[in-house]
Amino acid sequence: MNGWTISSLIVAAAILLPVFFILVSVAQGPGENWSHIKQYVLKDAVMQSAWLALLTGLFTTGLGVGLAWLTAAYDFPLSRLFRWTFALPLAIPPYIAAYTYSAMLGYTGVVQTTLRNTFGLQLSQGWFNIMSVQGAVFIFTMFLYPYVYLIARAFLESQTGAYVENARLLGRGPWSVFWLVVLPISRPAIAGGVILVCFEVLGDYGVVSYFGISTISTAIFKTWFGMYDIASASRLAAWLMIGVLGLFLLERQLRRQRRYSATSGKSRPLVRRRLRGAGGAAACMFGAVVMLVSFVIPVAQLVVWATWTADEVWHEGFYRIIGDTVAVAIVPTALTMVAAAIVAVSVRQFDGIFGYMLAKAVTAGYSIPGAIIAIGVLAVFIKLDGWLAPVYVALRLGTGEAPLVLSLSIVMLVAAYVVRFMATGYNALEAGFEKIGPQYAEASRLLGRGRTQTFLRVELPLLKGALLSGTVLTFVEIVKELPLALLLRPFNFQTLATKTYQYASDERIHEASVPALCIVVVSLASVYLLNRIERGMEV
Repeated sequence: MNGWTISSLIVAAAILLPVFFILVSVAQGPGENWSHIKQYVLKDAVMQSAWLALLTGLFTTGLGVGLAWLTAAYDFPLSRLFRWTFALPLAIPPYIAAYTYSAMLGYTGVVQTTLRNTFGLQLSQGWFNIMSVQGAVFIFTMFLYPYVYLIARAFLESQTGAYVENARLLGRGPWSVFWLVVLPISRPAIAGGVILVCFEVLGDYGVVSYFGISTISTAIFKTWFGMYDIASASRLAAWLMIGVLGLFLLERQLRRQRRYSATSGKSRPLVRRRLRGAGGAAACMFGAVVMLVSFVIPVAQLVVWATWTADEVWHEGFYRIIGDTVAVAIVPTALTMVAAAIVAVSVRQFDGIFGYMLAKAVTAGYSIPGAIIAIGVLAVFIKLDGWLAPVYVALRLGTGEAPLVLSLSIVMLVAAYVVRFMATGYNALEAGFEKIGPQYAEASRLLGRGRTQTFLRVELPLLKGALLSGTVLTFVEIVKELPLALLLRPFNFQTLATKTYQYASDERIHEASVPALCIVVVSLASVYLLNRIERGMEV
């Protein structure tokens, strides 16, 4: 066991430590408010969470797979544009979309105002009430479907060419090919995308709290901030974790029961067919409607509102919020990439179950909702403060017999970001390692270079693209993240996400557009940068 392996085990232990503390807190027994929560809150929260995840999963499957098949198998007007613009809704966090659509559809919003003043129509308010479970499903579907679309499209383009071609040669029509061939063999890829969507829904706080929907995430926040009962919040987090683990096991089971697999290592890319006439026009119109609803309309509305309120919002204090957001994103991003590189190098040394388990351990945080990680990290830091209390007293840090220093600092939030987003950095580096193969490292080792020298002088220069991709993805995820920042930020510390939430909670939606637009611009810049990186790597 060398230094790389020992460091990797330390990283994995640090990632799993918050989860361990959650499980331990459950074993310690319920808090004083648990009986009240169990009687009046838990049942509705579990049912609403499950209902939201189920409905969103179904609708994102339909929309994401449909768009993936349309762009992978057919060529129609603007299809090349739609291929990459269908991923753009990921640049808009669902909570920002929820604020935007609720204001647009409100009584004084642009939709009802236009209907009244331009067309003389006065419709019932029930037609425009989006702040419901159905509205939340609509928001989640329209702004999370790219998870399914991107994974399914990549699989369809690279793996299904031969099957689809054979089915067509046997006389199967387009619908028959889709239902009997494409859907069954794409099931593992689709399941992977849908599970990601369900994780996002279960971990969401911004949309459900704004719409007044009782889920386990909102129950955790209310228990923590309303009752100040960390023990009961931990038990709720454990319930949520059980749901997440159930989804994870379901995904594993779906992949294990795969009935269709390639019989050779070679795969034929899917050849797109030209859609002409009414078919091409219908496909183009469908794609345009999806893009309008999921990206163009909400971004255009944010821009209009930002022009109204920029002078009021954009002052010296807002520059500080931008600076704090960037600073608190840069530090955990750097830590994440360093830790991810250490683990990725170690995993390459082990082809068996040890390497697999190590990789799963460090990427577990991404599948755990932010509220669970927040409570777990808080428990770890309170315990750490307890151990360091004599040091604090000797150094005159904090107040009281058991001062809380780390638990009230930005360090705790940085640690939570690293735990949550380690997977984005690690997955990018893992993909980079797979691309360059083992031959360069083996040649370097044969020439007498050590493992560290081989990584720094041979592999790291070849991993520049993957390293940059992982850095960009991790940075953007941290900038967009809301639950962790709300729960763990120090007093009077704001990020763009928390400022957007604060404005929206105060019913100042127009003012919320400025920080929301900043987040969207950062996300769009990352999409552009990642496209440039991918093109550069292809060249």
